[in-house]
Amino acid sequence: MAQEYDLVVLGGGTGGYVAAIRASKLGLKVAMVEKRELGGTCLHRGCIPSKALLRSAEVFRQTKEAGHYGIMTEQPTLNFTKVQERKQSIVDTLHKGVQGLMKKGKIDVYEGFGRILGPSIFSPTAGTISVEMNNGEENEMLIPKNVLIATGSSPKSLPGLEVDGDFVMTSDDALQMEELPKSIIIVGGGVIGIEWASMLADFGVEVTVLEYLPKILPTEDHEVSKDMQKQMKKKGVNIITGAKVMADTLNRNEGVSIQAEVDSETVTYEAEKMLVSVGRSANVTNIGLENTDIVVENGVIETNKYYQTKESHIYAIGDVIGGMQLAHVASHEGMIAVEHMANQNPHPMNPEQVPTCIYSNPEVASVGLTEEQAKDQGYEIKVGKFPFQAIGKALVFGETDGFVKIIADKDSDDLLGVHMVGPHVTDMISEAGLAKVLDATPWEIAESIHPHPTLAEAIGEAAMAVDGNQIHG
Repeated sequence: MAQEYDLVVLGGGTGGYVAAIRASKLGLKVAMVEKRELGGTCLHRGCIPSKALLRSAEVFRQTKEAGHYGIMTEQPTLNFTKVQERKQSIVDTLHKGVQGLMKKGKIDVYEGFGRILGPSIFSPTAGTISVEMNNGEENEMLIPKNVLIATGSSPKSLPGLEVDGDFVMTSDDALQMEELPKSIIIVGGGVIGIEWASMLADFGVEVTVLEYLPKILPTEDHEVSKDMQKQMKKKGVNIITGAKVMADTLNRNEGVSIQAEVDSETVTYEAEKMLVSVGRSANVTNIGLENTDIVVENGVIETNKYYQTKESHIYAIGDVIGGMQLAHVASHEGMIAVEHMANQNPHPMNPEQVPTCIYSNPEVASVGLTEEQAKDQGYEIKVGKFPFQAIGKALVFGETDGFVKIIADKDSDDLLGVHMVGPHVTDMISEAGLAKVLDATPWEIAESIHPHPTLAEAIGEAAMAVDGNQIHG
């Protein structure tokens, strides 16, 4: 029997379930279709489990360094089974929370795989959803006024680097490891690769990162990338940039070996395991897009600023439309999309107001333009930079590496970008995000009194440093 809805959401990940809740609060009758677990990649195979492992790695590292704080302990040992149990407990708790939110919002959840049908006896336009139910029962037919595609993405590999889940892994596989390898090769020095490199190095694994581009974290400000490479090397991570991995040389025999072309020479690298971290691909296949007029370009769905596709009643958000591929971006896109469906006149999202975070040690966070981007866009800029080593709270924490960098327009004084490396900067970046939304100037940031002693004082000092007025540097 066909069921009618105001909105059917394909995909129960962070973007999908947030959109469903917002739509429910706006009075829409909503259904969600999810083949796996509510919460999607972020909750089960991404943000949350990886940060749980990173926290355990941080505690392990800090325990080994406890003597610096006057706390004498025996050499700690790592019980990785307990680490994984803690990670899963956190995931399970949050998963139950999402399930509860669906019930609270009276959102019908269909456990199965949804496909978009073309015009049919159910509807003269494309958009009816056929749900292949996980329990093997007859397909459910959902007839919505609007559809929101939030099917997410999956880890990419490289041609020739076939993933087997054991010797050659994606991040999905790595999160399920039952024991840590003694050594690992990470192919890709982007956000995910560097988070794993930091985590595994803190756990005591010998880590080699092979990055094709001339620097790691290539989308970050050049000073951030340079400092992070220095910090990773200090941690013991072997970082090789400009490395062209030769996939056809991969050998699996009680471990892995592979060759890469580095500085016109062929170098062989060996380890127990390999993690392939070269980005993610949008999940656009087999969901019925061919039954619609929706345009897929370069592997992602094309939308307008309100996330409408070429079929005006079908919207798409999150990784499936490319862009920044961040959970908080998908959530915000989802809210904009459903508010547009409900004629709420939402403000389109400005990518320059979106904070990005890397949860390595040290952490990285940024919002707005990098120095290079600002110059490329024709801005005359002025820059303020302030190190954490001059901040009392950083010394108290025993983590003084890194800095805050603020970029402003020399002519208008407008804030262009804020970039941070250091302790807990992922918790500090929201101040800069708010400043961007409010179109603040460095002077206005500096006028906001930053309490002492806090790490956030570095933001105030960097803001003053834009005009050479910093106090402690």
